[in-house]
Amino acid sequence: MAEKHEGFTADERAAMKERAKELKAESKRASAAAKAAEAEKDLLEKIEEMPEADRVLARHFHRIVTEVAPQLAPKTWYGMPAYNNADGKPVCFFQSAAKFKSRYAMIGFSDNAKLDDGAMWPTYFAIAGLGEAEAARIGELVERAAS
Repeated sequence: MAEKHEGFTADERAAMKERAKELKAESKRASAAAKAAEAEKDLLEKIEEMPEADRVLARHFHRIVTEVAPQLAPKTWYGMPAYNNADGKPVCFFQSAAKFKSRYAMIGFSDNAKLDDGAMWPTYFAIAGLGEAEAARIGELVERAAS
């Protein structure tokens, strides 16, 4: 027998509240430079709130993105670290395993990422660790996505 679905889960509602809070804070900021600095500060604070395993991965992801695609603007998106293009649209993001009670963290790419490859390609990657090989692959993907 099918389960009855009664709307959004608590985690989904929390993510929507985070997004509303982000938009409200963004609208109160003055200059573009102040908005960018405050947005990166918010992102780094979100990373620091994560459990250690996710925090280590998110910090590494942040370093990779800012090194290979400095044109992407760090910002939170539904309470997750994200990186936006010049149009203010998210290109890539980090999703904490703990936030959604998942077995692993994920790195995702939105439809604004330029990763198109034929008729089908991945947009989410499970990440349990970030060694040199994984960091290099992520760097390639982010660079391509942001081009």
